[in-house]
Amino acid sequence: MNDIRALSKVALYRRWALAGSFFFLASAVSANNPPLPRYKPSLPELRKAYDRAGRIGREYSSHAFKLRVEPNWIDGGRSFWYRNELPNGRREFIKVDAATGRRGVAFDQARLAAALRSASGADVSADALGFQEIEFVDDGKAIRFDVKDQGWKLDAQTYGLEKVQAKRREGPRVPVPWRQDLWEPNPNPVASPDGGRTARIVHNTIVVTPKGGAEQVLARGGLGTSYISRIQWTPDSKRIVAIRVSPGDRKEVYLIESSPSDHGPAKLHRRVYDRPGDKVDSFELSILDVEARTESRVDAEPIDYNGMPYLRWKRDKRHFTYEKMDRGYGRWRIIEVDSITGKSRTLVDDDPATFFDSTAHFAYYCRDSDDVVWRSERDGWGHLYLSDGDGRIVNQITKGNWVVRGVESVDEKARQIVFRASGMDPREDPYFVHYYRVNFDGTGLTPLTPAHGNHTVQFSPDGRTLVDTYSTVTNAPVHELRSATDGKLISVIERADISALPPLGWRPPEPFVARARDGKTDIYGIVFRPSHFDPRKSYPVIEDIYAGPHDSFVPKSFGASYANQSLAELGFIVVKIDGMGTRNRSKAFHDVAYKNLADAGLPDRILWIKALAKRYPQVDATRVGIFGGSAGGQSSTGALLFHPDFYKVAVSSCGCHDNRLDKIWWNEQWMGYPVGKEYAEQSNITNAAKLRGNLLLMVGELDDNVPPESTYRLADALIKANKEFELVVLPGHGHTDGGPYGERKRRDFFVRHLLGVEPPTWNEVRK
Repeated sequence: MNDIRALSKVALYRRWALAGSFFFLASAVSANNPPLPRYKPSLPELRKAYDRAGRIGREYSSHAFKLRVEPNWIDGGRSFWYRNELPNGRREFIKVDAATGRRGVAFDQARLAAALRSASGADVSADALGFQEIEFVDDGKAIRFDVKDQGWKLDAQTYGLEKVQAKRREGPRVPVPWRQDLWEPNPNPVASPDGGRTARIVHNTIVVTPKGGAEQVLARGGLGTSYISRIQWTPDSKRIVAIRVSPGDRKEVYLIESSPSDHGPAKLHRRVYDRPGDKVDSFELSILDVEARTESRVDAEPIDYNGMPYLRWKRDKRHFTYEKMDRGYGRWRIIEVDSITGKSRTLVDDDPATFFDSTAHFAYYCRDSDDVVWRSERDGWGHLYLSDGDGRIVNQITKGNWVVRGVESVDEKARQIVFRASGMDPREDPYFVHYYRVNFDGTGLTPLTPAHGNHTVQFSPDGRTLVDTYSTVTNAPVHELRSATDGKLISVIERADISALPPLGWRPPEPFVARARDGKTDIYGIVFRPSHFDPRKSYPVIEDIYAGPHDSFVPKSFGASYANQSLAELGFIVVKIDGMGTRNRSKAFHDVAYKNLADAGLPDRILWIKALAKRYPQVDATRVGIFGGSAGGQSSTGALLFHPDFYKVAVSSCGCHDNRLDKIWWNEQWMGYPVGKEYAEQSNITNAAKLRGNLLLMVGELDDNVPPESTYRLADALIKANKEFELVVLPGHGHTDGGPYGERKRRDFFVRHLLGVEPPTWNEVRK
């Protein structure tokens, strides 16, 4: 039965593909026919292709309208307004009654334009009023807005205008260092709940000061390098919970800024950066009795990972809980502590055989009870569970061969949950996200977004309605207003307008599905072809890879413009695929990544591309390139090292080429802890001597995510192995795919090594 369902999905995807890719209809030929001649552009044709690649994204984006509806809620959710961008730079403002779905103009734009011309003397048209945001004020009787640096208030009845102060604009966002909080002691006094005392940390000592009294030393710091970092009063004001920190290695990484903007000498940047195997900060809890002036350590193992614990007090005000993620992400627990005795016990214990997926973690602590709603993959799929105050699992809230992707809201009074999930409908792409409502006991499962497609939802502040936008990569968005209670359709607000799209032969990417390495599991991806596609020619394939286990990455929603379409314009068939080891499918699908990041789903990807080539003779599976950044940089280089018979060319940007050199949380979660032999066995650096094919490495010298030494050490290993490769170091760049310069280098590299022609000589003066 499962195979029949899978085959029906394959058929469905192929029907979509045929509908969206008419030029393949006449080109599918018998396998007995000779191979098609290769597409090989002349230099003038190639220059035109580069020109198209550079402007096709802007062309497509400027010819698609009403792709988004962003509701700005009014009166707590009783109505909302949104803005439509229209052809020829026009703009309209729409207001919707959320209860009835009735929509109309938010104001008379012609009257407002006339009023603005009269009041300001500026040349203002009804279609271009000079502002993007409005605010309903005075109970909806007036509308305020800003034109440049001048604020205005419009009387909605008379259309009289009054000058008001413009809203203050936020300044640029200041970057935050990667690790700012090293759990240094908080010196600020902490008042007891009854207001009778304050406590603070002074020189690694807890000092308590009664109201109107003298300071009293309650406890001194720990032994060696440990210190008191945080204190918290118990709800009865009789005790203090102290958190002691034992510092880890706190090793640093270094970045050299070769070309600073002040034109001075090169600058050295340094920061704390924990890596796999490093000793990290650990935490211990103590209970201090203020009257008795005694201290007892909490009877629990140290918290050896994931930062300082957050304490949540239970309703009895005596017990508190905290979450503990074991080092290496192999186990997650909720620990309860008795604040009088210091005794602890485990309430919830999620201990999978492989890894606990922290990137999908969810736990909600009910305030009206001590119940906890939490997510687990213990039955093989990501689902929600309900536990009581003693940690007993009351019931599994959701179940089935599908995945809870996230929780939107929890209503304790109604004991209901609104969540998003994918894979519930076996007739759909299993990655399509839908929204649902369910009771705590698992009954009353109600779809809120039933239409076919991938959904994003914006809920009203009062929780009564939602704006649902859904689409697929082949179907433009529809925006609907629905009841957030039962999903009932109130009205269709907008439909995207893509009627003007084909300025350069626009067509959507093609969804395609093929079997994985196990011969049973469906692997999903999409295909981009050049707008000048010739079905009588064959084209090399380029895969855009990102195989991080923290998510899935193939687009599921409509886009008028995709970056991969620009690359395809040069004469490639570009694909993007979610192989095994990525998230949002079953636990077994995900577990392929465990201690196995070098796999990157590449065996599934290879079979997928071969299946595509079997279906379409224009797909030349003997000429396959691959590119990616970060985790994709690791995987694209790994494709040449571990699968050189299939992948021939790779461009890798800011890659994590050895999991021992990258951030601790990402790598220990998937590669395991303690650091085992798998780290070295799967390292691109360790395996550098296996390189075959053509490799281009790019790295930003100021990469604050993956240390650039990861790329430098790979280059060093390749040189020592006498391997040919190219290296581009980007001064002043951080974690990047190279920016415009890197994009050109990537395109040139694929043109040279996959198309077999020389790219244009960019240093020539072009007339």
